[in-house]
Amino acid sequence: MLVLGIDPGTAICGYGLVEAAPGSRLIPHAYGAITTSAKARMEDRLLKLYDELDGIIKKYQPEAMGVEQLFFNRNVTTAIPVGQARGIVLLAAARNRLELVERTPLQVKQAVTGYGKATKEQVIYMVTKLLHLPSPPKPDDVADALAIAICTLHCMDSLRWRNQLEE
Repeated sequence: MLVLGIDPGTAICGYGLVEAAPGSRLIPHAYGAITTSAKARMEDRLLKLYDELDGIIKKYQPEAMGVEQLFFNRNVTTAIPVGQARGIVLLAAARNRLELVERTPLQVKQAVTGYGKATKEQVIYMVTKLLHLPSPPKPDDVADALAIAICTLHCMDSLRWRNQLEE
C-alpha cells in the first residue's frame, strides 16, 4: 500500500510517499517540499500548493493520504495560514478520492518513535532509520510528512485488521 503523508503549510508544505512492503518493510518512493514565496498573494500560494499536490497525487497514485490534525499552542497567527493550507490538502484528497487519515502530533510521534512526546530530532532520526535514508530529510517539514505517512500506514493496518475481525 502506498500512502502520501502531508505536513501542511503555506510557505513550506512537506510531502512524503511511503509504501508498506511485505515483511513490514517501509519503502520511500518520493519526498520533498512544495514552497511558495512570502511575497506572493495568499490565493496564488494556495493555488500553487493545490496544483503541485494534485500533480504528485496523479503521478504516484497513492491509496490514502495522511495529514496531521491542526494543533496550535500559542501562535494563533501561524494557525490561520496552516489551516488554509490544510483545507487545500483536504480538497486535493477529496478531488482525487483518496482515503484520508487524520492523526494528532502525539499519535504521529508515538507511531514513529514509540513515545508521544518525542523531540523533533528523535522523529527525524527514526524516520531516517525506518526508511533507510542516506541522510536526514530536509527541511524538517519533509521529515514530518514522512512520519505522517509512516503513521498512516500503521493506522491503515490497524483499521484493516480490526475490520477483518468484525467480519
